[in-house]
Amino acid sequence: MYLHIPFCDSKCNYCAFNSFTTNHHLKSEYMQAALRQLEHDLNTFNVKKLQSVYIGGGTPSTIKPQLYEPLFEKILPLISQNTEITVEANPNSATLSWLKGMKSLGAIRISFGAQSFDDKKLKLLGRAHSPQEAIAAVERAFKVGFEHISIDLIYETALDSKTLLEQEITQALKLPIDHISTYALILEPNTPFENKTDVKAKDENQGYFIKELIPFEQYEVSNYGKYRSKHNLGYWQLKEYIGIGCGAVGFVQNRRYYPKTDLASYIKNPLTYNIEHLSKEDIRFEKIFLGLRSIVGVHLTLVDKEKVAILENEGKVEVKNSKMYNKNFFLSDEIALFLHDF
Repeated sequence: MYLHIPFCDSKCNYCAFNSFTTNHHLKSEYMQAALRQLEHDLNTFNVKKLQSVYIGGGTPSTIKPQLYEPLFEKILPLISQNTEITVEANPNSATLSWLKGMKSLGAIRISFGAQSFDDKKLKLLGRAHSPQEAIAAVERAFKVGFEHISIDLIYETALDSKTLLEQEITQALKLPIDHISTYALILEPNTPFENKTDVKAKDENQGYFIKELIPFEQYEVSNYGKYRSKHNLGYWQLKEYIGIGCGAVGFVQNRRYYPKTDLASYIKNPLTYNIEHLSKEDIRFEKIFLGLRSIVGVHLTLVDKEKVAILENEGKVEVKNSKMYNKNFFLSDEIALFLHDF
């Protein structure tokens, strides 16, 4: 299950997610609408069990734990001690009381949008916290008792050098974390960075450099962990998931469904979706694409054996137990296009 919280205290320069810095007075109404959708989806899709729950955004730490309680009560019969419950947070809003509240509701994993530990880089990205706040937030979460802590970092900004990236990873690894997500800066449409090519580095090798610095397993192109997130792996295995909230996405029975992205419209009627039907060929390509960018791999029945042999001879993939595994996740897009029959 994915729950989207669209509220933010400020909008970052690179962010293309469905989020709003206004209408904070609608938080209670929004959570009531999300509860309505949750009840509807659990019944409609006959959900019996949740392997993972992920609360993302936006900024989930802008919502008080009390407002989450009805949703947690609703899913209580569907979760077990093996269910991974993750919540995202921003360092400047993850207060001690908020962390304690989310932990008491059942969250075992927290993902902090640190993005950087460098003052200048944080200002460039439009982040609303300092390096010290990010460090303190992670340490608070550890003291509160979160079992798994992850941080996000962004690279390929114009400010990034090998020296700075090394400092970022060194600082991250001093913290009590077991997971790091690293994202290359993308100049997304309809963001302040859309046409600002000068804010992005021209060095495409930074991802490789970062990989060598992180002692955790790279289990997906952007994710490194001593602990592998069940929720993340579920996406890459193309498992079914319900998507709750304004701007969320769900995937059930080879259909993607999209709740409304407009906040007022969603609150008024959270049960109206746009539906996208995925063909067998769509599903095949997604399994190839997702399998190549992660440790999930691709079953050989989905791909051309001759093309696999070419990739194997070039040392790009490994074949074992009827599956093909990508040796270099950074090349996953190119390999997927080579394997896909248009």
